[in-house]
Amino acid sequence: MKIQMVDLKSQYEKIKDEINAGIQECIDNTAFINGPAVKEFQQEFEKYLNVKHVIPCANGTDALQIAMMALDLKPGDEVICPAFTYVATAEVIGLLGLKPIMVDVDENTFNIALEGLENYITPKTKAIVPVHLYGQSAEMKKILDFAEKHNLFVIEDNAQAIGSDYIFPDGTTMKTGTIGHIGCTSFFPSKNLGCYGDGGALMTNDDDLAARIRMIANHGQQKKYYHKVLGCNSRLDTIQAAILKVKLKQLDQYSVSRNQMAAYYDENLKEVPEIQIPERVKNATHVFHQYTLKVKNGKRDELQQYLAGKDIPSMIYYPLPLYRQEAFEQYVEEGFSLPVTEKLCSEVISLPVHTEFNQQVSDYIISEIKNFFKTNN
Repeated sequence: MKIQMVDLKSQYEKIKDEINAGIQECIDNTAFINGPAVKEFQQEFEKYLNVKHVIPCANGTDALQIAMMALDLKPGDEVICPAFTYVATAEVIGLLGLKPIMVDVDENTFNIALEGLENYITPKTKAIVPVHLYGQSAEMKKILDFAEKHNLFVIEDNAQAIGSDYIFPDGTTMKTGTIGHIGCTSFFPSKNLGCYGDGGALMTNDDDLAARIRMIANHGQQKKYYHKVLGCNSRLDTIQAAILKVKLKQLDQYSVSRNQMAAYYDENLKEVPEIQIPERVKNATHVFHQYTLKVKNGKRDELQQYLAGKDIPSMIYYPLPLYRQEAFEQYVEEGFSLPVTEKLCSEVISLPVHTEFNQQVSDYIISEIKNFFKTNN
């Protein structure tokens, strides 16, 4: 069988009757925009997340942009974000005329590092965007305390961690994306909760913010043809909502399967001295959007090439820090560098992780990784 990074085909085969029926119902009703399935999915997702408001939108990048528009951030305002993440996190900051302030991440969890954050605070700092990278929550209690101290908005980028729980020191548990002022997520097909096209959503427990988010996502109008603010057009298609309704029921089981595959990798790779398996934090559950190793001996790229030769896919998320991307040159001083981000960009490699655990596939991947290091020492 052909190995995929994410096996969407096998996933679909198990739920195809429900998926096909949901799609057909949308076609039969011809309610392609804001059809019943959108409202139904919204309500079911609110219940799953235990959050007051879910506002579906067209994609995860839109979600981040709408969040910052809803918070009324002004051109020149500064927004703190990790430098080791996907471009969308910082891209929308720049698009709105804001300034991305890129900071380092923790070497083991890959999430935003809290040490030294005080050094980045200026009178223009207005928000912080923690990214729950690879499927595990950032240290939200400390981030909330930091934000409260400096009067900052907290916008969670939860595109990779839907379904993950964060446990506060007092034992309170909240789903990632529901902890800050606004949470944002993506339903890109490869996400843990993915549709069959583009899609996204925003989450908040603030009634006023929710109303403003809905207005901005709908051309700045609450009443048709009467526009209170400049907004955008960002909607979740009804067909995608119907697909997400089916897959939401499977989300927890998908996380179980991903964790099963991750645990199997752990058990069989933990003794390989040249690599470091992913660290789990004690106060969060991991949903393993990615299973990401660190290759310690400078042979990461050679390992990827070797695996490709064995028909084993892998990905490097991310090969270049955001501050070294040409698009962000204007935001950083020449020579700016963050040591952990630089190190991770040369070490990380993500292996296939599926919602349908297949031990035969896992055994093959593991054996070839071991064989590479055995023959390349």
